Amino acid sequence: MENNLHNTYLFRAMEAYPYELERAVEALNYALSYNPESVKALCLMAKVQNEQLKDFETAKAYYERAIAADIENEDIYPDYIRLLINRGDYAKAKKLIDFALKFKGTGKANIKLVQASYFEALQDYDKAEEALNESKMIALNDEFINFVNKAIARVVRKRNAYNSKNKAKETVVKKEVEKTKNNWFRDRLNNLL
Repeated sequence: MENNLHNTYLFRAMEAYPYELERAVEALNYALSYNPESVKALCLMAKVQNEQLKDFETAKAYYERAIAADIENEDIYPDYIRLLINRGDYAKAKKLIDFALKFKGTGKANIKLVQASYFEALQDYDKAEEALNESKMIALNDEFINFVNKAIARVVRKRNAYNSKNKAKETVVKKEVEKTKNNWFRDRLNNLL
C-alpha cells in the first residue's frame, strides 16, 4: 500500500512540475515520506531546488542521496552533471561523466551530450564537437538528433568566434613585439651617434 501511495504522489508531482510548484513540492514531500530512497522523487526535488529555488547546495544533496539509493540509475547523472558544470565544479563533473559512461544501461547519448557541455564550458570546442557527434551516432530519436545538430552549429560558431578573437590578440601582440624591436634598434642607433 505504501508503494502505491508513493507512486500516486510521485505522479502528482511529475504532473504538476514545473507549472504548479507548490503542488509539486507538496506531492514530492509526501512521496519521499513514503519512500525516502525514491530516486525519481529525489531527482525531481533536486530539480526544483536547482532550477526554481536556485538552492544549489540542497540540490546537490538530493542528487547525492539519489546516487546513494541507486548508483546505477541513469536518471540521476545528466541533470546532476549539468548542475556541477553550471556551478564550475569541473573536476567532479568529469568524474561523474567518466563513471556514468562505464556502466550498462546508461543513456550514453545523453551523457555524451552533457560531456559536450563540459568541454564547451572549458572552451575546448573540438572535443565538444567530437562528443556531440558521438552523441548523435548513438541516438535513437530524430528530435534528439536535431537538437544535437543545433548544438553542433552553436559550438562551431563559438569556436570560430574564439579563434578569430585569438587571432586578433596574436596580431596585436606581434605588432607590439615588432614595435619594441624597432624601438630598441632605433634607440641603439641613437646611442651610437
